[in-house]
Amino acid sequence: MSLHVVVGKGPVGAATAELLADRGHAVRLISRSGGPASRTDGSVEQVALDASDGVRLGEACEGAVAVYGCAAPPYHRWVEEWPALSAALLDAAERSGAVLVLAGNLYAYGPTEAVLTEDLPAAANTRKGRVRARVWQDALRRHEAGRVRVTEARASDFVGPGVTAGGHLAERAVPALLKGRTVRVLGDPDAPHSWTYVPDIARTLVRLAEEERAWGRVWHVPTPPPYSAREAVETMCRIAGIAPVRVAATPWAMVRLGGLVSPLLRELVEIRYQFDEPFVVDSGSYCETFSEEATPAQDALAATVTWWRERLAARP
Repeated sequence: MSLHVVVGKGPVGAATAELLADRGHAVRLISRSGGPASRTDGSVEQVALDASDGVRLGEACEGAVAVYGCAAPPYHRWVEEWPALSAALLDAAERSGAVLVLAGNLYAYGPTEAVLTEDLPAAANTRKGRVRARVWQDALRRHEAGRVRVTEARASDFVGPGVTAGGHLAERAVPALLKGRTVRVLGDPDAPHSWTYVPDIARTLVRLAEEERAWGRVWHVPTPPPYSAREAVETMCRIAGIAPVRVAATPWAMVRLGGLVSPLLRELVEIRYQFDEPFVVDSGSYCETFSEEATPAQDALAATVTWWRERLAARP
């Protein structure tokens, strides 16, 4: 079995590790917390270490054919901590000779009225957008110098099983709607928005690691046509078999006020452009190149509802 190293065990890292194990690979899943082997066959080994420690990460990646960068610093620490994490991932890939596949997002493009495509410039004017653009720029420089083989899969906001506090259609929305309560969202509830299904992200990361023609550039993860937060909530209500609930915008003034005590809320203000206006990604390049399509939104939202119902039922 070939060894694949997944760095980060959030929703995307966990889904990627499971997919790789399902395909018969040996998987090393790296996180700060570690833990016991997550499958009965022992195919997913969990290792506890700080991924920004380049020496230890390099040791953990020895012998790997691919490294998947699915970790991220705490949201309010991106500017301070992304450079070290990015450098450690690149160093580990260079030392081991593994292909490095980065799980990215759309922040680097910055505010634009255009549909987001891979050929847009990295024009971010926000702190988090600039640091994410730098992650890819640093990686591409090493790739072009022949030091690493790297690619990046960019996704929009996550939806699907395993997405909790970090998702806008997750902990902030699904438990409330299942109880028939008002769902409060950021920005315009009726603005078209792209949402990317976590299993589609995992599938894309694994495919890009296998495809030499994919290396040295950015790809957008297959993402279905956009739908608004209100449409998402209404669809999940239908799936759950409950009456539609009210959907209301959280005033940005309230977000700013909450930011006085919450670092997460404080950081959300600079990306309000993603929620006040249409925020739409085009993943046609990947879909056409690799003959793959996004999971339909209806199926992704159904899986989300099922996962949350099971999660809530298991709570004491």
